[in-house]
Amino acid sequence: MARRVLFIHGAGEGAHEADARMAAALQAELGSAYEVDCPQMPDEADPDRAAWARRLLDLMAGDDRPVVVGHSAGGLHLLLTLAEAPDPPPLAGLFLIAAPFCGQGGWEIGGYDLPSDLAQRLPATLPLRLYHGDRDAVVPFAHLDLYARALPRGMARRLPGRDHQLNENLAEVAGDIRALEEG
Repeated sequence: MARRVLFIHGAGEGAHEADARMAAALQAELGSAYEVDCPQMPDEADPDRAAWARRLLDLMAGDDRPVVVGHSAGGLHLLLTLAEAPDPPPLAGLFLIAAPFCGQGGWEIGGYDLPSDLAQRLPATLPLRLYHGDRDAVVPFAHLDLYARALPRGMARRLPGRDHQLNENLAEVAGDIRALEEG
């Protein structure tokens, strides 16, 4: 049976369609041993934080220790949901691509500030990987450094020449997912 990878798309008009191409690229990199699932999140053009949190928790509860990938606002929503859930589901790994950092030094979006104790709110054993392209015209590349400071256990990958969608090249993400599963 193929290992399910849950891919959470970003926000904005057309985000699911654009990120479904990223999910397909990840599927191609991972091969038939994995099944990448990219479900459409509610009201992608104007996401409601509580609705996304409920949907994310439902999606993550469907598997035993799922591998979860979040792109852009999908990554931010995942972090907020996991940090605030009273009993978050155990994950095999969390992989964040071009996630905006909201809070001190990053974007100021009402109701989306990451808690200052974010690292302590996530399980100490949770494998965490962060990816950001230096040609991202949507989320500033400097947000990766903000995450690296806020989540020192996470491994940050700076990807030269890659845009917000990582040029739909998810080779590093796939390699890290396979390494996690093999290690």
